[in-house]
Amino acid sequence: MRRVLLPCLAAVTLSGCAALDALDRAAEPLDVHELRAPAEVPAAPAPGAAQIVVETPSASGAIATDRILIRTDATQVAYLPDARWSAEAPEMVRSAVVGTLIRADAFSFVGRRPLGASGDYALVSELVDFGARPEAEGGGAEVAMTLVARLVRERDAEIVATRRFAHAVRVPDTSTPALMSGFAAVSDAVLTDLAGWAARAPGAG
Repeated sequence: MRRVLLPCLAAVTLSGCAALDALDRAAEPLDVHELRAPAEVPAAPAPGAAQIVVETPSASGAIATDRILIRTDATQVAYLPDARWSAEAPEMVRSAVVGTLIRADAFSFVGRRPLGASGDYALVSELVDFGARPEAEGGGAEVAMTLVARLVRERDAEIVATRRFAHAVRVPDTSTPALMSGFAAVSDAVLTDLAGWAARAPGAG
């Protein structure tokens, strides 16, 4: 009985140590990263008089978190263990969109709330993809972002323009610095394209 009991006790002790180690790691603070508006955004040919309200993008549960998404295969996801976003991804992207449209100078007002009772337009969007996919071979990864945007006229709720923005880049490895560089690149590309599209939309200029 003693020979049977000792291995069992050892197994329980090791399991308890593993659980305590996992709790210790869970308590460690994660590095915080933030995506902002691109440093340079092409300005609109002439500022418009319209006001635009930027809504928070909708997103799936896997994306709508402050954790940095890693797509391990077609059906499974994981998150970067040592880092997180400064806010939930849709809200962080919304702030970056607001900053980008302000720099484009295509509207008289850009923000989360209109100056008056309602804005002239609302930018409604869906964050379809926002994550990294490790390569099966080679050790690198693809970082991708896809945003579907709709410009809605407030007075009659009519969609006046719709477009899908997608960009992907390859990074040489799956280290946090490499992945963050990839996220910054795809975000800059998508938001720059979005600003140019919004500036040319009806009522912007």
